[in-house]
This record gives sequence, structure tokens and C-alpha cells, in this order.
Amino acid sequence: MTKSTGQIFFIIIDISLITICSLLFYLIQPMTTQKVIYVPQGGIGRIITQLGIHNSEIYVPLDKALLSVMGRPQTGWIDMGRQRLSKADFLYNLSHAKAALRPITLIPGETSYIFLQQLSSELNLSAGELQKHYRELSPLEDGWIVPNTYNVPIGIDAKSLITHLINTSKRSHEALSNELLGEFDEREWQKLLVIASIIQKESASVEEMPLVSSVIHNRLKINMRLQMDGTLNYGRFSHVRVTSQRIKEDNSLYNTYLYKGTPPNPVCAVSQEAIKAAANPAMSDYLYFVKGDDGRHIFSRTYQEHLNNIKK
Repeated sequence: MTKSTGQIFFIIIDISLITICSLLFYLIQPMTTQKVIYVPQGGIGRIITQLGIHNSEIYVPLDKALLSVMGRPQTGWIDMGRQRLSKADFLYNLSHAKAALRPITLIPGETSYIFLQQLSSELNLSAGELQKHYRELSPLEDGWIVPNTYNVPIGIDAKSLITHLINTSKRSHEALSNELLGEFDEREWQKLLVIASIIQKESASVEEMPLVSSVIHNRLKINMRLQMDGTLNYGRFSHVRVTSQRIKEDNSLYNTYLYKGTPPNPVCAVSQEAIKAAANPAMSDYLYFVKGDDGRHIFSRTYQEHLNNIKK
């Protein structure tokens, strides 16, 4: 080996050692992350880029290269074990760890207030924090979270959970709006959700939803008060029986006996069937309905017919 060749050899070794030492130093550096994070679908580059948007300690090119060696990140919820950990542990957990999940169900007709109380109880989260983040992130006071069974990771924080529920629901709203209306206009969609929520509260079955919808639309067309008990089962009053006394005392905009038009927000979570009925009411000239002995509603066109049905 000539002198010049030997020098080059040792320079290469030096560079390699420096690179290895730098890499090891990088991998042992502590970083802060959420205890539970959500890994979106896609390639390694997209995943790392998305995670980097919310965490300035993620260096996209280098972390992407390291993950290519360690293994592909798993899609879904990842339990990091703790919030403060080394870069090596963070990258390893991305490709190997999974979070324990717990199913949480939001049923159609339930209010966000009751649902958030349920989340607080079952996941040991602060009800105040959940309500706070819901108010900050949801475009509506109620009715935005889509009724479904959600597999929620144990250990998730309140803000991450609400963010996930709001974003997941928005994708569902967009898909259904495009299917029904051919586009997604969020403001118009919100108006439709308000009507759908009243249908959800008032209907005795999915089959009669289009007829209930027709009554709502017919009353709105002639500027007639809706006068429906279901609008008073909003928020914390979800399961409270609506009495004549309550109708007299509730001065909120949800009292459709007092105010014309629809409430300012949906009164509950709504099913796809209720939304479809709101968008496509039955063709009728009904203005009234009353619940019969069998639980189903009897519909009528005139007030006199309505009174006769009540007597029956």
C-alpha cells in the first residue's frame, strides 16, 4: 500500500467513524411526543411528513431513511409508552408498537354533551377538557360527530381524541354530501344536519323519517312554527321529558314552540337515514303528526284532523 493510498484508507475510516458516531448520538437524543399518536395510511415519506407537521423534533429525510431500515410504520394508533423517550425508541415504536383499543359507541339521537360525559367516564378523561376541545374544534355545537363505534386507544389525551373524532366525521360528511348532493358545501350541509337531527328525535322508525321530514319542510315553507318536542331534548336535556311547563320556561332558540324556523344547531347526532330523509322528504301536504298506541305516528293535513287523531 502506497503512502497516498494509506492516507485515503484512514480518511475513509475516519469519515465512517464520524458518521456512525453522529448517527448514534442522534439516536440517543431525547425527544418529546404524545403518549398515543395516530399513524395515517401511506408510504414512509408521507407518514413522516405528516408526523413532522405536528412535531418539530421529527427530521423528515433522516427519519425516513432510518425507518426504511427499521421497518414500515404500522397504520393506526401507536402507544409510545411515555411522552419523553429517545429518538431510537420513537422510531422503533413506530414500526413495532400498537395501542390497546376500547370500543366507544355514539348512537343516533344522542347529544354531544352526553357522549362526552360517556367518554370521560369510560376513558378516565376530564369532561371539562373534552368539552373545551369540542367547542374549539367542532364547527357545530352538536350533531357533527357521526354516530358509529369508534375504537379509541387507551391512554389518548382529550385533544387528540376530539381531533380524531371531528376529522373522521368530516370525511364521512364530505363523502355522504358528495353522494347525495354532488358536492360538499359545509354551510349548506350544516343546515341539512339541523333538519336531520329533528327528524332523528321525532321519528318512531326509519321508515317514517321521510314523512316526518315532509312535515318539517311543509311547515318551514309556510313560515309555521315547527312546535316539536324533540328540539327541546338538546344538550344535557337529551333524556329529559318535555312537559308543558318546560315548553313555557325554556327561552332558548331550541324552543320551536316559541321561535319560528329551525334551531341554530343540530340537537343530536344523526344517522345517514335521517340525513337522506332531510335531503329527500316524502311528497305530502301533511302538517301534523301524533304518536299512536302502537308507537307509530299518525299524520294529518289539517288541525281538525290532528285533533281527531289525538282523541282517537
